[in-house]
Amino acid sequence: MSALSTLFLASCLVWMSGAQTAFKRVAEENVTLPCHHRLGLLEPRSLDIEWLLHDSKANQKVVITYSGGNVYNEVNEGQKGRVSFTSNFLAGDASLQIVSLQPSDAGQYTCKVKNAGQYEWHHITLTVLEKPSKPKCWVEGELSEGKELSLQCNSASGTAPILYQWQRISDEEGKMEHLPPTARVNFSNPGQVLMKNLTQMATGLYQCTAYNEAGQENCFVQVTVQYARSIGMVAGAVCGVLVGLSLVFLIVWLTIRRKEKKRYEEEEAPNEIREDAEAPKARLVKPSSSSSGSRSSRSGSSSTRSTANSASRSQRTLSTEATPHITPSRYSRVETEGREIDPKKVNHATLVKMGATPVMLPAQSRAFQTV
Repeated sequence: MSALSTLFLASCLVWMSGAQTAFKRVAEENVTLPCHHRLGLLEPRSLDIEWLLHDSKANQKVVITYSGGNVYNEVNEGQKGRVSFTSNFLAGDASLQIVSLQPSDAGQYTCKVKNAGQYEWHHITLTVLEKPSKPKCWVEGELSEGKELSLQCNSASGTAPILYQWQRISDEEGKMEHLPPTARVNFSNPGQVLMKNLTQMATGLYQCTAYNEAGQENCFVQVTVQYARSIGMVAGAVCGVLVGLSLVFLIVWLTIRRKEKKRYEEEEAPNEIREDAEAPKARLVKPSSSSSGSRSSRSGSSSTRSTANSASRSQRTLSTEATPHITPSRYSRVETEGREIDPKKVNHATLVKMGATPVMLPAQSRAFQTV
């Protein structure tokens, strides 16, 4: 090889060694990190290629190597089975391919090529972006008019910075709307929206979007503001119904009690024990001297009849002890409205109206008075 060609090759190696490239990829995607060299033409048998990784913790790991005619691609446990050379690395293309990128693949990669005492190297920075995880949405506070609440949204993982955006979804065709005028975003916590002095305008479906360079994810929450006045009206209506039922029950109970009391008085009035009135005294007629003979002749029969009459009257008196008797006034005959009334024909009610005094007489005394 001439000196001119050697000098040209050396200058190219110096230019290539100073080249550095940065890549950004999203997790789960594939990437190819370039590494081109010219040392394969010198001594193919002595060619040596090595890829190294300096991760975020400044740890150096071997990714893949070619040495002594063999390829070793299972050196790094975390990248085993996911790394390989893209094409004919002996001809000058030692690019590295990584499939199904993971956040741990991020870092600075160095490609080193050595052959016949000559070196080439390339530095490539790989950034692996992770999309925000599915965020969680919830509501904190009281869903009533005049109260306040906060809408919360949080994504557990993803490449920082993760940004949040709240929107309200319209009922018509699912269009996005701005937040109500009373809503304010908490800048110290972008995933939180504060809503004060709630009104019915705040009712609706809200969407939170968590996003970064890698992508975005959404979550939804329903807000339903309750009528404060409707709650008071319902409570008042319930109280009114209870009071009305109580009044109706009280009226019915009083009516039933009054009827029972009246029926009890009507049933007790006829059962009252009244004192018997004084029975009329029997008038004894003194017999004349002319009838002394007949009296003596009838004494036997009269005494027998008197004895029988006394026994019958005693029996009647015993059977009618509980029957009230009313004694008429001092006169044997009573005048009522200009006509005479026979005491024997005067009934109980008439005597009461005329002011007769009821007197209860024992049966034995009545019997002796009528003898």
